[in-house]
Amino acid sequence: MSRLIELKNVSKSFDDAAVLRHIDLYIRDKEFVTLLGPSGCGKTTTLRIIGGFETPDEGDVFFDGKKINDLPPYKRPVNTVFQKYALFPHLNVYENVAFSLRLAKLPEIEISKKVKEMLKIVNLEGFEKRDVERLSGGQQQRVAIARALVGNPKVLLLDEPLGALDLKLRKDMQVELKKIQQRLGITFVYVTHDQEEALPMSDTVVVMDNGVIQQIGTPEDIYNEPANAFVADFIGESNILDGIMHEDELVEFAGHTLHCVDSGFSKDEPVDVVIRPEDVDIVPAGTVPLSGTVDTVTFKGVHYEIIVDVDGFKWMIQTTDYAAPGTVVGLRIMPEEIHVMKKSKYSDLYGDYSTYFDGLDDGSKEEKTKDEK
Repeated sequence: MSRLIELKNVSKSFDDAAVLRHIDLYIRDKEFVTLLGPSGCGKTTTLRIIGGFETPDEGDVFFDGKKINDLPPYKRPVNTVFQKYALFPHLNVYENVAFSLRLAKLPEIEISKKVKEMLKIVNLEGFEKRDVERLSGGQQQRVAIARALVGNPKVLLLDEPLGALDLKLRKDMQVELKKIQQRLGITFVYVTHDQEEALPMSDTVVVMDNGVIQQIGTPEDIYNEPANAFVADFIGESNILDGIMHEDELVEFAGHTLHCVDSGFSKDEPVDVVIRPEDVDIVPAGTVPLSGTVDTVTFKGVHYEIIVDVDGFKWMIQTTDYAAPGTVVGLRIMPEEIHVMKKSKYSDLYGDYSTYFDGLDDGSKEEKTKDEK
């Protein structure tokens, strides 16, 4: 796929506060790209710069190889769907979708054809005369998407469009959005703070923090090979430990030296070690080097979420095997499940699960810091 959008050395500040810091990013034609990160990381500003709603203080924006820094939004082949859908309450579904076509003074027969085609794509056939205020949240979102797509933009920008929906509807709409994108074959640029939205929908995920891109890759690469402790913690659950890389494929952590598959580090280099909760097997104590005491057990439906205390450091384990609180268990980790990362400015910010809780409706989690142990 060819490069459709490029941001080169883009920076942006508001009231002398840097929001974007020398961003370099390209987005391919027909790609589903998600800008992912916490509030204030710069993802929405990046989206608004692509859409023409903001102008970079520094750097350039290119579309199909042409510089478009000063091109206003209405002259860009881009449309945007916001979290608040901004539907016209006095217009029915048909007229909301037809609005931009009427502004373009298209013949009525062509407007009718395009609107009906678009409503079919978003599964709203038969809703043409429905009052938009009588629609469900998911149906309103589909109307907003149809209205944005009916003019055949080359790029659709989506700024946290699922944020107002309940959990089940969000999951349903994730599937629908991906189907729509694949069927139309256009570029989607999606903004979210929720990694559970980013991973299933995206071809490429751009993880951001503090105005800087931390990592770009496929969902699989981002999850399995995080670039630093921030990415590892933000993308799913992670046990992140201090380690020492003694030599290629040999790392020490949690008081033991184990084989891994990583290489290319200096001898005895301090590193971060990431182990995903689902990659740890609970086995009888004494059969493997690592062992700990079960602290808490939470039944999650398809698995148990078990917190295990290993010499004061609390691990999260996700397993279908039950172990009662107070039980001493062994933790078996295969070499390919141990991921070694270089130290970064995030290395001391994320640690164990001493302060973990799982009660926020938006799917976010409390930051786990080593100082809170």
